[in-house]
Amino acid sequence: MTRVFSDLRPAGMSLDDAMRLVARGERAGLRAIYDLEAPAMIGVAMRILRRRDLAEEAVHDCIVQVWRKAASFDSARGQARAWLYTVLRNRALNILRGERSGSSAGEETLLTLESEGETPEACVARLSDAKALRRCLERLEPARRSMIVLAYAQGLTHGELAGKLGLPLGTVKSTIRRSLSALKECMA
Repeated sequence: MTRVFSDLRPAGMSLDDAMRLVARGERAGLRAIYDLEAPAMIGVAMRILRRRDLAEEAVHDCIVQVWRKAASFDSARGQARAWLYTVLRNRALNILRGERSGSSAGEETLLTLESEGETPEACVARLSDAKALRRCLERLEPARRSMIVLAYAQGLTHGELAGKLGLPLGTVKSTIRRSLSALKECMA
């Protein structure tokens, strides 16, 4: 039996109603938006990004953006669904740009770093003025340390790192987040 997507709406709540709840800071509205639209949002993001992990990342980022910016939604200017999918599309395109630049620009950056002898390890070694940071960075596993240095000292985005390292974007983000947490604890 095929269910009509609108049958899934919690207690008859429309997307516009859910958006108003989110604008007031009510999490129930955000949950309703997710329940109502997440499957379709994944589909839209998949058509743009062609990878499930990136599509899920785009949907997650979109939901976070909705939480932060719902108060800026104006129902007089358009429908909530159009606003929601515009946010999703923009986020997916940003991820796509990051992936594309990560596959070419990231490789060029790495070649430049290696040809100049500026590997992530060499960059850590130059931190003589910041001995505590250097000590904490050296405590990280080499792969995690390299990821942090490439992201912050060389300015690579999460998308560029994911493309360069051949890892899912979510893995890169969570590894960097955990590594930064470890550095913060070490520096404290």
